[in-house]
Amino acid sequence: MKATYNLYKRTLMEVVPLFDKQRWKLKIRGKIALGYIIILLMLGLYLVIVSYRISDLEKETVFLSEHDVQVHELTYQIEKNVLDMETGQRGYALTDNTEYLTPYNAGLIEWRINYAKLKGLLADNPAQIQNLDDIKSNIELWVSSAGEYVIDLKRNGQNEAVTAYYQNDTGKPIIDLIRSESEYFRDNERNLTNERIIILKQGNDKLLTTMYLLWSVVTLIAILITIVISRSIVNPLQRVILAINNIASGGNMSERIEVKTIDEIYDLGEATNRLLETVQREQWNNEQLTLMSVLLQETVDLPILCRTFLNKLSTILEMQYGAIYVQNEEKQFERIYTYAGNGKNKDFPVTNSISLGEGLVGQCAMDKRMTVIEDLPEDYIRIHSGLGRTAPRFAVIAPVIFENKIIAVIEIASLTKWATYHLDLLTDLLNMLGVTLNSVTTRMEIQKLYGDSQVMNEELQVQSEELQVQSEELQSYTQELIILNKDLNNQKTEAEIAAIELEEFNEQLQLSSRYKSEFLANMSHELRTPLNSMLILSQLLAENRNETLNQEEQGYASVIYSSGNDLLNMINDILDLSKVEAGKMLVEYDAVNLTELSPMLQAYFRQTAEQKNLDFSINLGNNVPNLFYTDGMRLHQILRNLLSNAFKFTEKGSVHVEVARLESFHSPSYESEGPVLSFSVKDSGIGISEENNDLIFEAFRQADGSTARKFGGTGLGLSISLQLARLLGGQILLQSVPGEGSNFTLYLPCREEDPEYDAVTSKFRVEVAVSRETIEEIYRDPTNNGGTFDKEYPLLCGKTVLIVDDDTRNIFALRKGLEPYDMNILTAQTGFECLQIVREQPDVDIVLLDIMMPNLDGYDTLSIIREELLLPEIPIIAISAKTMKEEREKCLSAGATDFICKPVVMHEVVSRMYKWLNHTK
Repeated sequence: MKATYNLYKRTLMEVVPLFDKQRWKLKIRGKIALGYIIILLMLGLYLVIVSYRISDLEKETVFLSEHDVQVHELTYQIEKNVLDMETGQRGYALTDNTEYLTPYNAGLIEWRINYAKLKGLLADNPAQIQNLDDIKSNIELWVSSAGEYVIDLKRNGQNEAVTAYYQNDTGKPIIDLIRSESEYFRDNERNLTNERIIILKQGNDKLLTTMYLLWSVVTLIAILITIVISRSIVNPLQRVILAINNIASGGNMSERIEVKTIDEIYDLGEATNRLLETVQREQWNNEQLTLMSVLLQETVDLPILCRTFLNKLSTILEMQYGAIYVQNEEKQFERIYTYAGNGKNKDFPVTNSISLGEGLVGQCAMDKRMTVIEDLPEDYIRIHSGLGRTAPRFAVIAPVIFENKIIAVIEIASLTKWATYHLDLLTDLLNMLGVTLNSVTTRMEIQKLYGDSQVMNEELQVQSEELQVQSEELQSYTQELIILNKDLNNQKTEAEIAAIELEEFNEQLQLSSRYKSEFLANMSHELRTPLNSMLILSQLLAENRNETLNQEEQGYASVIYSSGNDLLNMINDILDLSKVEAGKMLVEYDAVNLTELSPMLQAYFRQTAEQKNLDFSINLGNNVPNLFYTDGMRLHQILRNLLSNAFKFTEKGSVHVEVARLESFHSPSYESEGPVLSFSVKDSGIGISEENNDLIFEAFRQADGSTARKFGGTGLGLSISLQLARLLGGQILLQSVPGEGSNFTLYLPCREEDPEYDAVTSKFRVEVAVSRETIEEIYRDPTNNGGTFDKEYPLLCGKTVLIVDDDTRNIFALRKGLEPYDMNILTAQTGFECLQIVREQPDVDIVLLDIMMPNLDGYDTLSIIREELLLPEIPIIAISAKTMKEEREKCLSAGATDFICKPVVMHEVVSRMYKWLNHTK
């Protein structure tokens, strides 16, 4: 105990001077000075509060004199503006002299300016703002129903209507109401002024009361400061003296001195506490080392040794996970024991063997130094208990060294960060483990060598007998190899000839596929070009804008539009089938929101179900995830094809969609490695016979393929759907009974994580999907104008649009579609004409540019406008009959502002024009 007391004295001698150098701490004399400073500050605060209150009274007086006068002046000014407008209106109506409109127009502007100023002054008075808004509403009512109305009548020469108006003069009651409301408003302001005067007087009375109260507070605080400072010095000193006596006499060292003040006594208390902690920590470390030494000396087996060490270490240190890797004969670090871990659990490491320099464990063995890792990521490992699991926040990877040789590595994880003395204790424990581990492994190696020597003697006898037999067999194998070598040479020659023939066939197949793709692309362009004008004009006829068609003729136009739309769908189906057969159909994974599936399908097929009087329902299972990853556009295409067939072949009953999640699925034609989503489309229609179950999935095949068949269609829908399902990693299976109905089920992998995330591609996919669904929504209703004509007309009216297309039919259709918007329409049939018009007429506001044109196509025209004519701001909407994704990207790269596929929908064209003209406004 005397040695402990001497250690305490040395610690005090070293620590106290150190704290004297820390001038930022408040010393005892500083506390006394601080007390006087606080009292002075309180007096200063007293003066500041009094002066601040006096300043507030001055501001209130100024506010009273300026604000109220300005409010009254502005109300009279607004009344005068209204009188000017009334006088100007009457003068113009009586004389038809436009000079009378000068005071009217001036008053029309000035009353709003005065209103804004007045409203800003009344920001703190909602009641007066409401009165002011009532005045504003009546002024606007007079302007719209009397002022502008009479002026417009006079401008249009309707003198009789003007005379009739003044016989009733509906504007005069409004003017009288404005005057009465203004007077009521001013009366309220006068009352408010009187109230402010009373408040100002009350403020003066409060100032005197505040002065007396603050003086009393300052006196009380001065007394309290004196008491607090004296106690803060005496009480801690008494506790420090008691703690020193306990150390000297060997008393209780678990108690700590608590000093709440930051001064010399605080430094003394902290030094005493550190001394107590150091003595206690050294005693605890020695006890743990002794206990661990006893446990390790009792073990002679390597796994038991590792288990004993880690289990005891978990009770000494705050450790929730640990593993020991011991170096084996192959210089690999083999995991011998894991504390609180399970190698079969996916949340724990499964690496059982680590090479030198491999990962952090291997690198720790190579560097022979401890590695401490803080702020571990969430997916490092999981620490499990019976109630849950969590991720650690702190890890230590340390080598076990004996005679400067690495023999093992220990990895430890904890939920809390360790103190420095924990790491020091761990180092001592690892040194102890190294000695014991070396002793155990040496003993085990000796036993192994002895056993191996006995086994080797027995094996040598057996091998000598086997070598004699093998020598005889080798001679026969040599003869067989000579014959086999000759056969292989002959087969090699034949294989080379077959490879050459296969390569030639492959080149011919690729050439044929390319010719087919080019033909279909050209056919698409040639069909879409006349189809574009046919759809636009038939839509315009169906809308009957001029009301020149009767109901029967409108029906004809709707039939033409519907037939053209069916032809467009047929073209799309043929192109899709061609892309699938050529292997060029791209699968683009993105997040699909299954909660939006029901409203989307209802929007597509609700009207069909109502027309055929069929029950249509969609149900999502409870275990179906909200999001999963697949090609959303292809999924919707498959479901729409299946539902279209269901409605086509169902005359009565119901069509039902069921979405469910299956943990696994196995069938002769499809097996899943993980969970799958099933999309079942059930109907009560005509059903399909068993012999036609496979045939209906072939291209251009239907269950009823005769020329007198009842149901139409190309027979491509199911074939395309099956190919798309396989591209998505799924399958479509059919269950059907003739006369009872069919059940088509689409199975897709339930991917709940993005397999190929790409932010840019994902954004493009969303845009394309939304655009395509919007177009299809418009196709279903050819008379739909979007209900937005009133919004689009004011912006488009008077704007100049340049239509560029080499087909006069498309120019004619677009011109007719844009006529109701009163736009200035310019046309060009070549890229050269387009460039000439853009150069000569700089007032072109927007360009609709066809891409596929002879000589100078749309791409080159775009580049010249952007780069040579230096017109980067003018909106240019590219229009193309090519529908591939690459076409849109190519047009945007060339300088297009937007992209639309042919055949275009007039409402989409107008909406895009509105969007970009509004964007550049």
